[in-house]
Amino acid sequence: MKEKRSDDRKNSFNKRSKAKRRKRTIKRVLLSVCIIISVVAGFFVAKAQYTFNQSLNHVTRNYDSALSKVDLSGIKVNSDNDIVNLLFIGNDHRKEWNGFVEEGLPDVMMIGTLDKKHKSLKLTSLLRDMKVYSSSTGKYRKLNECFNDGGIKGVYKAIAENFNIKLDGYVMVGFDAFTQAINAIGGVEVELTQTEVDYLSQTNFIRKKKYRKGLKVGRQKLNGYQALGYCRIRKGRDVIGKSVVTANGLTDDYGRTWRQRTVISAVFAKMKKQPLSKWLDVGNKVLSNIETDLGNSEIISLMKDTVFLGTADVKQLQIPMEGYFTTSSDGAYLISTNASETDWSTNADILKKFIFKYNGNGEFKYDDKK
Repeated sequence: MKEKRSDDRKNSFNKRSKAKRRKRTIKRVLLSVCIIISVVAGFFVAKAQYTFNQSLNHVTRNYDSALSKVDLSGIKVNSDNDIVNLLFIGNDHRKEWNGFVEEGLPDVMMIGTLDKKHKSLKLTSLLRDMKVYSSSTGKYRKLNECFNDGGIKGVYKAIAENFNIKLDGYVMVGFDAFTQAINAIGGVEVELTQTEVDYLSQTNFIRKKKYRKGLKVGRQKLNGYQALGYCRIRKGRDVIGKSVVTANGLTDDYGRTWRQRTVISAVFAKMKKQPLSKWLDVGNKVLSNIETDLGNSEIISLMKDTVFLGTADVKQLQIPMEGYFTTSSDGAYLISTNASETDWSTNADILKKFIFKYNGNGEFKYDDKK
């Protein structure tokens, strides 16, 4: 009987020993697999980063225009470590069909916001005809005319002193890059009104004449040339005898900036769904027509943060906000409804609350009491 109990104990011990050995073997195998996966993943991450760096090296870097070099001493600016604000400039610089190079003041000025605090993406249009004070020259002028006060840095300083916002970098995109990017992703869908169709059909806003035909009222896909023309529409009476109206009823510069935000949001939403190879393909086609003060590591970090937000919904705002500005008597400027026509403090407060406090849920509504 004792011998049987001893045998049972031995068998039990052997079984436990075998079980432990199996567990150790499984752990070693799992550990080996994890190491292999980590090595492979690290290789592909490193390769992807290398590939991205190779593409990003085509971007024009202008560190002389770096926003960090702008002297903001004496100017109060709002900022947050968890919120990144970039100045987007649409540069009207293009080579026309006859070889003539045209360059003018910025048609597009926007603040793109990566809000990691509220996991939200925001886009704010700055209307170019706002009458602002530029300390660079001591003059009152349109916001886009501040480009004459030192290029990008002149525009940034005017934004800082009139709207109290700190910007973390800039990206300037030429007409060619805009067109190429949209063509590379297969176009974007927008809704055209009758006045938009009439205007685009009768002007050279769509640079290639063959693309002016076939436009229709309603939702449709536009190629890069058509989308660029659509974004540039501003007035209309000079050609079709009436204002060009957007699908949501906006006219003049309010309509143009809405079109710009709508197209950029559509491009972003479409790109978010594309594989890495498509991002690289688009990048290789357009990056040589883009200028920035951001380094490769900063751009890659911003791309990762944007992807990890998990949203393609871009919240939009226009500054000055409807109801808080009017037009000067001669029609040349947009002026403030505050006591002084160049006092943009209310709109500065609107911008601050949109960028730093608005959580992206529901429609943004300004409350001057909060």
